[in-house]
Amino acid sequence: MSENGSTLARRQLGKYLREGREECGLTLQQAAALIQRSASTLQRIEKGMVANLREVDLEALCKIYGFDANQTEAMKALAARGDVQNWWNEYDDLIPAKFDFFMGLEASAQKLTTYESELVPGLLQTPAYASALIHAVYPDDSAEEHARRVQLRMRRQTRITRKFQPVALDVILRQSVLHGVVGGYKVMSSQMKHLADIGTRPNVRIRVLPFSAGFPLGVAVGPFVALEFGMDNRGQTIEPPVVYTECFTGDLYLTKSTALERYHQAYKSLERAALDDVASRRLLRQMAKEYASDGRPIDGEVVQEHPQRR
Repeated sequence: MSENGSTLARRQLGKYLREGREECGLTLQQAAALIQRSASTLQRIEKGMVANLREVDLEALCKIYGFDANQTEAMKALAARGDVQNWWNEYDDLIPAKFDFFMGLEASAQKLTTYESELVPGLLQTPAYASALIHAVYPDDSAEEHARRVQLRMRRQTRITRKFQPVALDVILRQSVLHGVVGGYKVMSSQMKHLADIGTRPNVRIRVLPFSAGFPLGVAVGPFVALEFGMDNRGQTIEPPVVYTECFTGDLYLTKSTALERYHQAYKSLERAALDDVASRRLLRQMAKEYASDGRPIDGEVVQEHPQRR
């Protein structure tokens, strides 16, 4: 089964199907057996990880769960939306399957809240900064493959810069991000200036957590992104928020309220310790000038990146 299509629509469909199953008091194994599918397949459907869901399976589930005609048609509409091809499908050969799931969430989110401790987030990288990181991870790529990877990263940024309903982006960067040299001094100078400039946009807020703030939480917090999907006309959340975290060996998608609240409070603590917008831009412009005044590359100029780094 394909993994393409609208991730948010698939997640909504999966949520309704899971709720229908639970209201009937059926386990995954029991419901899956009734449609002659495996429990793992049904679990993937409920998590929104299956596109091109067979209509016969969907109709059978709706019948088992007692959905009326209107509910069943609504489920079919969500399934159809989930099969729609997204713009990034043309890069399928370059995108790891797990990261394709994140991109679907990112494309549907109305607000992104990000903390980064080592690297500039992908949504804020300049082409040269992104190119240096990508080359470090994929040194054997052809020139065409490399160019397409950079293009993909830049394409994702259009949601921030578009005129109509741009996504809200709230970012805290630990000061170490400003000092980790990627691609050389010239690249870093342009990247620092870009951060300062894009931070003046009304939908973007970038703040720096200075070294002097130490560790506000008492521990070193890894990078994370909180994704919010907005409200419908009735004031209800369109989709529950998600926190995405990644490390060198894998990714986590957190949806439990206790985990979400913990990250929310963590961000608030980091926010209180961070420089304000104006002071952050002043520091970024100062760093841009310092990198530009030196102008010479340094040894070990590229910082290694996790292959799925945002």
